[in-house]
Amino acid sequence: MSDRLVIEFDKALRTLFVPATTAREVPGSKHAEAQLSDDERNHAAALMRVNHVGEVCAQALYQGQALTCRNPELRDALQQAASEETEHLAWTERRLVELRGRKSLLNPLWYIGALTIGIGAGKLGDPWSLGFLAETERQVEAHLDHHLSDLPWQDRKSRAIVEQMRVDEISHAATAVRLGARELPAAARLGMQLASRTMTRTAYYV
Repeated sequence: MSDRLVIEFDKALRTLFVPATTAREVPGSKHAEAQLSDDERNHAAALMRVNHVGEVCAQALYQGQALTCRNPELRDALQQAASEETEHLAWTERRLVELRGRKSLLNPLWYIGALTIGIGAGKLGDPWSLGFLAETERQVEAHLDHHLSDLPWQDRKSRAIVEQMRVDEISHAATAVRLGARELPAAARLGMQLASRTMTRTAYYV
């Protein structure tokens, strides 16, 4: 148990304080940097900060769900999804640097909150945990759709990252459904939407 706690604590520290790595090429890396006004660059950086926060939360969420998961196949699927989310973390972090932006100052708070939610979802049982995962990914997909419409059209680097993230999130939701996700009650889905809006609006500035 002590070894497991050390491993999980190490994951948290790496997510929050160590630059993430990616096995895949960063989407859009071959595109030339767009000519953006200061307002456009600041806006794009703020949107990518929001996306980076989402990936920090995804790491914590998957970690919490894997800790309470009862099914080895499901645990493997969660770990695979977490690996892809780590790549998203690396992509958004790199793009933030390129846009001269910064990470959210509240990342530790976002991480702890998402970890708690992940553990709570896992304790409800694997079908409900999967349902929570599937709904989370659907809401992330909608959120990324909004960013694609809101990013400066000429910022091809940022747009390529968001587009690939969207493809991956759709795949994660489909995997959760395949593994037996239950549909969450409408009240739960609404609560998740409200929490997500609070997080995104705060992370845009902080």
